[in-house]
Amino acid sequence: MIEDGVEQASAPTLHPHSAAIVPAAARGRKTRMNTPTLCVYNQTRECFLGLRIRAADTSFARLRGLIGRFHLRSDEGIWVVPSSGVHTLGVLVRLDLVYLNDAQEVIEVIEYFPTFRIAPLRIRAASVLELPQHTIYSSQTQKGDRILICAPGEMEIRLQALTNAYAAEDSAGTKSALRSG
Repeated sequence: MIEDGVEQASAPTLHPHSAAIVPAAARGRKTRMNTPTLCVYNQTRECFLGLRIRAADTSFARLRGLIGRFHLRSDEGIWVVPSSGVHTLGVLVRLDLVYLNDAQEVIEVIEYFPTFRIAPLRIRAASVLELPQHTIYSSQTQKGDRILICAPGEMEIRLQALTNAYAAEDSAGTKSALRSG
């Protein structure tokens, strides 16, 4: 928006990505496997769950998952979408699993899921995040938390908008406290 010759950024509306628009969300930077990199942010706890998350949004990518991986870095993982359950057959590391509904709300968390197992199916789940172990514990992610999944550039814009909104609320609260005090 341009006002009085000065350009001002308008705050974007914050909407989580649904499983139906993963290709639009997955326009981030590409990893070595030519798969877009996404950021996963827990809006409720105000912390990142991962900065290099791959979207497994094709049949082959969902089937392959993390098979053959010996380790995951603390900021890596995959977002299996659509999915109501996953497997760790051929996966050589324990995982934390976060089940999400269509609104990107956490409906189930499983910590330290063992290798060579089939995870429980959750009918209400639209997607599942497969993250390194200790991610759920360190982020304190729980049922009901709101998750934001998007490309790094978009994440920067969204977090700046949240920061601006918090700053506006804070300054409005300070002004009203000064008037009443």
